[in-house]
Amino acid sequence: QVQLVESGGGLVQPGGSLRLSCAASGIYSSINAMGWYRQAPGKQRELVAHITSGGSTNYADSVKGRFTISRDNARNTVYLQMNSLKPEDTAVYYCNADVSSRYYTRRSDYWGQGTQVTVSS
Repeated sequence: QVQLVESGGGLVQPGGSLRLSCAASGIYSSINAMGWYRQAPGKQRELVAHITSGGSTNYADSVKGRFTISRDNARNTVYLQMNSLKPEDTAVYYCNADVSSRYYTRRSDYWGQGTQVTVSS
């Protein structure tokens, strides 16, 4: 029903920047909140940043002041601008969307396939 496709990951040196994008497509009524999560090997998936349909945001303490989440509702796309990257930011980053069904009174979470971010010198 809904597909989320991430892009923008890669290898970057400490202190560098990357911009992740996640585009939603498929059949749905509306996208409510969207967010970025990350998961390092052997660790739990954790919230990085979250944005509501109205534009309210929140961030993990570890990325506050360095990362910025934004969304373009017309393009059904959420972005994560990552600045001052640190080695501990290395993880697979996953896009998440809280989606309302086109045909049913229900909401569902959808996940992208993930994009690798590696911060290393």
